[in-house]
Amino acid sequence: MEVESHAISVPLLRARNLARRCSCSLFLLATLVLSGCGAVNPPLATVDKVDLGSYTGRWFEIARYPNSFEPGCVGVTADYALREDGRISVLNTCIEGNLDGDVRLIEGVARVVDDSTNAKLAVTFFAPFEGDYWILELGDNYEYAVVGEPSRTFLWILSREPVLDQDLYEDILSRLPERSYVPNRLELVPQRSDEQKSADAGG
Repeated sequence: MEVESHAISVPLLRARNLARRCSCSLFLLATLVLSGCGAVNPPLATVDKVDLGSYTGRWFEIARYPNSFEPGCVGVTADYALREDGRISVLNTCIEGNLDGDVRLIEGVARVVDDSTNAKLAVTFFAPFEGDYWILELGDNYEYAVVGEPSRTFLWILSREPVLDQDLYEDILSRLPERSYVPNRLELVPQRSDEQKSADAGG
């Protein structure tokens, strides 16, 4: 398996086109600099409080709204770590095409923009341009998270494990319309353990 790491710097007018061409520009808002444009949406509520120390670590992408910077990405993970300057380092991983495909990485940095809750962050992969990263739902034990942004263009469901309990997933979906999100727009993201379970079941 070949591992590639990309360091990307582009002017604003080329950022979206480059993101379409570069499959490593995945998951956390790599092209969200333009997401605030468009229709007016109702206010989007976040969780009341996020403990950043508990939120850091590895998250598995369970489902997402289709977007231009994760085409064909499976086995997607995001790794967060607190930095000494108070910001959060971001390492996103995509496996291209199938779970045996090439691995692509992209690094970014997040900062808190609402320190009363820590639930609203801004993430950059193409400095100095930033995208919104709002934590809309969070499990009591930080076992799952729902992440979106005010335009409702992007949405992710994350889990600490590669597989999320189906009943919990359905509960999350049932609450999305309250936030003006459309559940049937979500696409499931294959993770490695899904493939292993399927192989085991097949003998």
